[in-house]
Amino acid sequence: MKKTIGHRGVDPKGETTYKKTTSSALKGAIQLGITHTVGSLSQKAERDVLMQDFYVVESIFFPSEGSNLTPAHHHGDFRFKTYAPIAFRYFRELFGIRPDDYLYSLCNDPLIELSNPGASGSIFYVTSDDEFIIKTVQHKEAEFLQKLLPGYFMNLNQNKRTLLPKFYGLYCVQAGGKNIRIVVMNNLLPCSVPMHLKYDLKGSTCKRRASPKEREKRVPTFKDLDFIQDMPEGIQLEPDNYNALSKTIQRDCLLLQSFKIMDYSLLVGIHNVDQACRERAGVVEGGGSEGAVTPDHRRPQAQKALYSTAMESIQGEAKGKGALETEDQWGGIPARNSKGERILVYIGIIDILQSYRFIKKIEHSWKALVHDGDTVSVHRPGFYAERFQRFMCNTVFKKARKFIKLQLFQRGIVHPKMTIQSSVTHSHVDPKTFVHLPNTNEDIFEKIHHKSDPYPRLFCIINGLNVLFRHKC
Repeated sequence: MKKTIGHRGVDPKGETTYKKTTSSALKGAIQLGITHTVGSLSQKAERDVLMQDFYVVESIFFPSEGSNLTPAHHHGDFRFKTYAPIAFRYFRELFGIRPDDYLYSLCNDPLIELSNPGASGSIFYVTSDDEFIIKTVQHKEAEFLQKLLPGYFMNLNQNKRTLLPKFYGLYCVQAGGKNIRIVVMNNLLPCSVPMHLKYDLKGSTCKRRASPKEREKRVPTFKDLDFIQDMPEGIQLEPDNYNALSKTIQRDCLLLQSFKIMDYSLLVGIHNVDQACRERAGVVEGGGSEGAVTPDHRRPQAQKALYSTAMESIQGEAKGKGALETEDQWGGIPARNSKGERILVYIGIIDILQSYRFIKKIEHSWKALVHDGDTVSVHRPGFYAERFQRFMCNTVFKKARKFIKLQLFQRGIVHPKMTIQSSVTHSHVDPKTFVHLPNTNEDIFEKIHHKSDPYPRLFCIINGLNVLFRHKC
């Protein structure tokens, strides 16, 4: 072995291994096992989920020479276990995932191993259609997920609009005397949409900065202190989207707190629409393909799962009011950065399989001795949820109307206590150059984002929504 991070390593041939099982063998075993379990499940009559369904474990042996129930293969003998098959079938149906679609996504084409898996020691695979993520999990995490299932079931029935991970299956591959547990989830960051920025945010500031090694990657995963430094004005959302997102985060944090879960993160992927347009224009000018939309020239396909995109997770709709006019089919939340550039935000809460067990209490106590106890990432669930929610809703995401007023104030056009309309007559700008403005800042924002605007098209200059002029676009 060349190097090892947790159970993940690299063999002398350069292939990734997990618990000494090669990635190719693991992918093959996963696809064979899921093909069998989904096929056998289709023969069982559909019925309501019972409490005992959450604790059922089905097992099938796959000898390399094949058997009456399994095909021959070249991955070596292994056993495949399926946890709570009836319950997970219900979860998939709840999100509109049909068995044939689930099988096609996971087993029709080879799984793609992500080259930037992170420091957890897990292996991540993504399906070729960008629909699902497969992640290896530790024994304690798999055990904790099993315990969560009844509560998870109740929460999904009450509320499908959530930023929490959507779990579609829990499996185990037994090979070489080792248990390799995997979970199938929704894919938050589609590979076919280039992410210009990526953040892993916890609301903690203790050592929450990307390492020099991480920064060397093509698209590094930055952390809380990096976000505060790079985007001090936060991500500007429409008021409706901001309110919906805040309510969703509040609801999810309350649920996680009730399960005594902590140390979770908000994964944020940012696709800069204006930057992508400039990059695409550069490709065309340089003689590249005019139809190049993404780095791999693939056009994203519509997602099969319901309530799985960021936009659906907060509103239950494919596109919210005032959505950007883009070819985005993955439900990114339209927003703007501090420069006024159009961006699409892809978000989701990750790493929720960490409970505040004894070992975590010891970790918090030790870190609190060295650092400020309120700034470390490991903390009791109630405090962690409150800090997480406060950081996301006050620092990371902000209402865009504040951004409009802030920019006008910075240009000397608006006094902090004035409305935008009243400030026109108090500024040095000739009021005749302005389009007639509605009464409130919110109305101005609505006019910008509605095609049915009876006024002339509104034009924004220098870093976004600074001053509104008559202009032919």
